[in-house]
This record gives sequence, C-alpha cells and structure tokens, in this order.
Amino acid sequence: MGKRMCFLLLPIVLVAVSGAPITEGATMAAMTITSPAFRNGELIPSKFTCDGADVNPALNIGNVPQEAKSLALIMDDPDAPGGMWVHWVAWNIDPKTREIKENGVPPGAKLGVNDFRKTPYGGPCPPSGTHRYFFKLYALDTMLDLGPDATKTALEKSMKGHIVAQGEMMGRYKRK
Repeated sequence: MGKRMCFLLLPIVLVAVSGAPITEGATMAAMTITSPAFRNGELIPSKFTCDGADVNPALNIGNVPQEAKSLALIMDDPDAPGGMWVHWVAWNIDPKTREIKENGVPPGAKLGVNDFRKTPYGGPCPPSGTHRYFFKLYALDTMLDLGPDATKTALEKSMKGHIVAQGEMMGRYKRK
C-alpha cells in the first residue's frame, strides 16, 4: 500500500512543481551594496540630500557573480506622495567595480533621467515625513544599449531576462 500511495502522490507533486511560475531572481545570488556613510535602514546624512551638497553617497559592492557583464543601479523612493519617485538611474557599470565614489560615477557607466528630469543623482528631498530610499543593484549578463534619455522604466524593460544577481540597501530621510 505504501508504494501505491507514493505512486499516486508523485504525479500530484510533479504537477504542482511544474505549474509553479519561475520568476527571474528565484535562484539568483545575493550581491551586497553598502555605504560607509550610513548602514542599511539608518538615516541618510543630510550631505547626500537636497538639504546638503546633494551628492551621491559612496557605495561598496560585493559578491558580483563572475558571469556578470555589467551592473545597473536604481535609487528610488516608494513613499513619495505621487507614488514611486526615481532619484538615480545608472547602467553599464563595469562588473569589476567594487566602489562608487562619493559624488562620483564609475568610468564608462551611463546615466539615465531621474524624476527631477536630470541625469545626475538627485538626493532625498521628501516634502513631509520620513521616506525610505532604496539603492537597488543588479548584475546583468549583457551590456545595455540605452540612450541618455532612458528612464527607470526603460532600464527595467531592458534588464528583463538578463538579471543574474541583485542586492539592495535602504536608507531613510526626514527633512528638518
């Protein structure tokens, strides 16, 4: 009876497993993205916001998979009153990059248009309350062919099917 039960359950298990959608990222390695300016979940120093010098914080990158051909970076704020607000869009970052310097862009990287309608970094500047800012890093198995007017939406569309690893950190900011 035990063998019969296993035989009957096997097709059910196979159907359940084969029917599950496989999403990009399901088996991806986790890259690390950190900043010497603040820890994940902590307050972003005002130097990196509209209340300060409005320059990007230094970022450290780790665990980039060997198969990566390029990296992409998106910084956005899901707490903006009108919905997601994009602060920084970059792609074709050399996968050997281990640091993005403060107020810097890695050599060869391309910048896209953020929601301030400009290409450089635009720091946190929430109209009210404390907002979360996500720095999302992606390792891609290709270089991307996007123009200088590309937005986060265009970048995400181009990355689809090419993400081999990703990492994320979050900082918070409230204006004084």
